[in-house]
Amino acid sequence: MTKYFVKIASSVVALVVVALLLVLVVSDPNEGQVARSPLLGQPAPSVVSTTIDDEPFVLERRKGSWVVLNFFNSTCVPCINEHPLLVEFERREASNPNRAELYTVVNDDSDDAVREFFSQNGGTWPKLRDDNGAIAVAFGVARVPETWIIDPNGVVRLRVVGELSEGLLERQLDTLREEFTS
Repeated sequence: MTKYFVKIASSVVALVVVALLLVLVVSDPNEGQVARSPLLGQPAPSVVSTTIDDEPFVLERRKGSWVVLNFFNSTCVPCINEHPLLVEFERREASNPNRAELYTVVNDDSDDAVREFFSQNGGTWPKLRDDNGAIAVAFGVARVPETWIIDPNGVVRLRVVGELSEGLLERQLDTLREEFTS
């Protein structure tokens, strides 16, 4: 009886392991990055701040444009890893007549450290201060990096948690643009 039980238990464990491996092989690794949020489909939270260059920023004044907010810290390894993708995204968007405006929201970092990082790694888009963390709290940011897309009506359309993967932001934004115009 014990041998029979061991054989059945071993077979069940083997089937579970094979099933898990199959799920890993056929799953899309980028799907897990797009996350739910109670903000999706809702007006974006009010954001009033300044850039690290002391320019005023009011999110509500960006209505009429697609807005991408990327929450960032210059010492965050995933932020550093995804930065070349954001530089490429900015370059691609520059030639799009319906371009998205990219903004970095600085999370718990100094202006000087952010300036130095962008000076060394590129990226000319505005960097917003979030000195007291109010912007991160309003968006429910769990940890950096996080990226949010807001449509031209000021409605939150997408949340991406963690490091961006190549092409994810472009694909998601293109899909949202198509939905928006249909």
